[in-house]
Amino acid sequence: MTHDELQQAASEHLLLHFSKQSVEDLLVLERGEGPYVFDTKGNKYVDALSSLFCAQLGYSFGEEMAAAAAAQLTTLAFNTNWGTAHPASIELAARLASVAPGDLNRVFFTSGGSESVEAAWKIVREHYIAIGQPQRRKAIARDIAYHGVTLGALSFTGVARFKEPFAPAPIDVTHVSNTNLFRGGPDGGPVVDEDAFTASLLKEMEDAIVAAGPDEVALIIAEPIQNAGGALKAPRGYWQGLRALADKYGILLMADEVIAGCGRMGEWVASGREGITVDLVSLAKGLTSAYGSMGAVLARDAVIDPIVEAGAVLRHGITFGGHPLAAAMALKNMDIFEREGVLENVRALTPVLADKLAVLKDLPIVGDVRGDGFFWAMELVKDDENTRFDQGERDKLLRGFLPGRLREAGLIARADDRGDAVLQIAPPLISDVEVLDDIVARLNDVLSDAGVHMGVGTTAGVA
Repeated sequence: MTHDELQQAASEHLLLHFSKQSVEDLLVLERGEGPYVFDTKGNKYVDALSSLFCAQLGYSFGEEMAAAAAAQLTTLAFNTNWGTAHPASIELAARLASVAPGDLNRVFFTSGGSESVEAAWKIVREHYIAIGQPQRRKAIARDIAYHGVTLGALSFTGVARFKEPFAPAPIDVTHVSNTNLFRGGPDGGPVVDEDAFTASLLKEMEDAIVAAGPDEVALIIAEPIQNAGGALKAPRGYWQGLRALADKYGILLMADEVIAGCGRMGEWVASGREGITVDLVSLAKGLTSAYGSMGAVLARDAVIDPIVEAGAVLRHGITFGGHPLAAAMALKNMDIFEREGVLENVRALTPVLADKLAVLKDLPIVGDVRGDGFFWAMELVKDDENTRFDQGERDKLLRGFLPGRLREAGLIARADDRGDAVLQIAPPLISDVEVLDDIVARLNDVLSDAGVHMGVGTTAGVA
């Protein structure tokens, strides 16, 4: 189809995800190369979002992936993991266990992130049934956190506007405060005493457990770095405190790493950087670097052993979970990560990227720059007092101005307001210093113009 034919067909037939369905001049991407993508008009963009945190390797490994896919398709095109298995899923499970911390040795495959969170909850329920605690049906999650769109995963999600049309939630979930260091201090300002902030968050968590009934709570779920709200890092001691609370009350602790895992923080399992081992981890997005659709749940031996010892059936299954084609591409993805030093690249360039992004705080519209690894957000504010934009102003900025200006700048980034007004980036993990410099320069231009557009102030730019 031509560009115009694609636009017409999309408007008549294609339902867009999390989008209004009437989009003029829809951005249609047809080709990628390295960290860049090209639309149907031939325009070039830096994909500074890795196609929604998925394209870890960028877009230049298609031939290798195609060869891995061809080898699998010409050997065994498909088999389930329902009572049978195939070499690719077995090898991938073993490979993931080898790079995971502690005894996260058991792997359940899915087709994506929401399915991984949903599957994890059912594994949790099976665990407690097997150990004779079937009354544990409740969970604790965090405010504004996003954990998926299927009804079980949506129960954990803390974004009210996503949940309310589909209420009531099938899982009883209490939501507690997130770890916003920029807004969690006195009078809604930056945190001054990080240790006191951690203590306050953990007390709130423990109070929520006690209020829900300590013998009824099955799961604490959190992201190592929270996406919704804008790349919210945890204060020091927070994850160690969650581990201690989970152990104290016999609760399982889960790290939702659909975004943070698979290299984005420089590790396959990001929560391992905290010096603890969680009980379950959800993965997806970067597991195949988006060359195929795949997710996974990693579980500790202690979670699965009671189910095995009871001779119980794990009452959950997904037809295409662990598809041979996706598993083969995930294995190839891990090969490429190792050969190209992808994790090492992220670790080496994280402080470099942090320093480059920090200068954006000189812009009047930028109140905070936060993140880690190759996952960052700029919180946008209306004055030097870091006053939040109201809903009308957010609509004007995030949905009115920024999409067009970003497109004009040849930059793919994410303007979001699940919480505060933020602009997010998550570059492909193969990005070098030159690409990161380019991304920051384009961000500077866009955000300078955004400040002027919103009347926040003018600026001569950032050197």
